[in-house]
Amino acid sequence: MIWKFLIERSSWILLFVCIQALYLLIALIDPSISFRSLLYAAFLSLLLFIFFLILRYSKETKFYKQLEERESNFDLTTIPEHSSPFESLIEESMILQIEELKQQASNNKRTMEEAKDELLSWIHEVKTPLTAMHLMIERMEDQKTKEQLTYEWLRIHLLLDRQLHQERMPVITNDLYIEKVDLQTLAAEEITPLRSWCRQKGIGFDLHLESREVLSDAKWLAFILRQLLTNAVKYSTQNDIQINSYEEDGKIHLNIRDKGRGIYPQDLPRIFEKGFTSTAQHQDNASTGMGLYLTKKIADLLLIAITVSSTPGKGTSFLLTFPKQNEFVKIRGM
Repeated sequence: MIWKFLIERSSWILLFVCIQALYLLIALIDPSISFRSLLYAAFLSLLLFIFFLILRYSKETKFYKQLEERESNFDLTTIPEHSSPFESLIEESMILQIEELKQQASNNKRTMEEAKDELLSWIHEVKTPLTAMHLMIERMEDQKTKEQLTYEWLRIHLLLDRQLHQERMPVITNDLYIEKVDLQTLAAEEITPLRSWCRQKGIGFDLHLESREVLSDAKWLAFILRQLLTNAVKYSTQNDIQINSYEEDGKIHLNIRDKGRGIYPQDLPRIFEKGFTSTAQHQDNASTGMGLYLTKKIADLLLIAITVSSTPGKGTSFLLTFPKQNEFVKIRGM
């Protein structure tokens, strides 16, 4: 701050030096003026000027130090008190700008909330004809056409479901309901809509759940399983998708393993990033890069650790590790 102050007041310092140099120059030119006396006066003026700068530094930098230390927020109470007309102008300008920014932020928030409510309403409205369409497809006699239409219906259903959960993400903590969830029942419910798709691809599910009961939110845990299972089916060609659970170190582990194309090593650290698809399959337009991102965000809120291992061409394994009950109670304050 000292260096900044000296730079700011460099014009003062330069003016003082020029005036003293002018006096000394006059003393050198005019023999009638005592050069020694004027040099002594210049020395005393220098001391007085240094003392003046020290006083001004203490007075002028107080306001700007407080500005520098102030947090970047909309709190008007943190604006430092002014002690000069120029500082008063700065204070008034900051207050006006903060009030304007607060108004803009409020308007933007209200607009976003309205757009979010409209989108959620639209999703719920679309689900009604989508349900009717599914019932109509189920009554079809042509099995091949039925399976094709069911697959396309499932894609729309999953996209809407993911969008719905994405919009609810900011308020997920208000929607959590922690209870004991049966993994066998939950997995079966998520596998059922995928059966026609699996039949088309010649894929089955091999469930072996030694430990079935976990403490979690059934709705959001179902979304996690839905994303992992649809990914497993999407990227598998043949062979069964294995789902097994076991208990180790007092924690329940759920493993979902497919034998699909796998994930390349350079992609593994980035698969949970928002919008990331693949470096090797970058032309895959069917992938949005949002499924695993949402999965990881929700899993973190539910205190579920996700570990991924994969070998290109041999398959991918997602391991979900559920927290101990006492850990969940301690962190969530239940």
